[in-house]
Amino acid sequence: MSLPEIQTRIAAAEAASNRPLGAVELIAVSKVQPPERVEAVLRTGHTVFGENRVQEAQAKWPTWKESFPDSKLHLLGPLQSNKVRVAMELFDVLHSLDRPKLAGALARLVQEMGSCPEIFIQVNTGEEPQKAGVMPQEVDAFVAECRGMDLPIAGLMCIPPVEEEPALHFALLAKMAERNGLSGLSMGMSADFETAIRLGATHVRVGSAIFGDRLKPA
Repeated sequence: MSLPEIQTRIAAAEAASNRPLGAVELIAVSKVQPPERVEAVLRTGHTVFGENRVQEAQAKWPTWKESFPDSKLHLLGPLQSNKVRVAMELFDVLHSLDRPKLAGALARLVQEMGSCPEIFIQVNTGEEPQKAGVMPQEVDAFVAECRGMDLPIAGLMCIPPVEEEPALHFALLAKMAERNGLSGLSMGMSADFETAIRLGATHVRVGSAIFGDRLKPA
């Protein structure tokens, strides 16, 4: 598959759902990809990319941002409290706010730095013990807590359990977002982004379908 094919499928899914063309932002997930593959996609004019690890992104994206100043970088993976400052300086959007301690660290730096990336709250829709994210029954209170800290909460994010029907989780996330007056829905990956778009996704995260199989981390 290729980037143009993914873009065509997104446009078709938008049309099938009676959504405007361009309603969904495609995040090209470049984690653990060889630099030449990422640079090839950058040269096509695509501007939105996602990384899972702050340290990996820090090693390669400052140079790419200089060469491609329109590029936007999303943090999709977990954020450690001791990496918050670096993340806020490097990333344009954070998708993985998942606990009060991290919210507090972000809020303190917002006051110091005077700016903040857009933020999505990660929801553990499957209530999986090994997975990060706010539990569904705690989402409303956590959104209110973050708003009380003046954090710019753009929406919610989820990663459904691999063995379950993703549509159920996408629908649950959409209901929670609507209930809290949030318009952003970061959901859907290479195998299920069309389903996510049908259920209201505003951001889909596609990696291997664009770049090919990932390299194993060293």
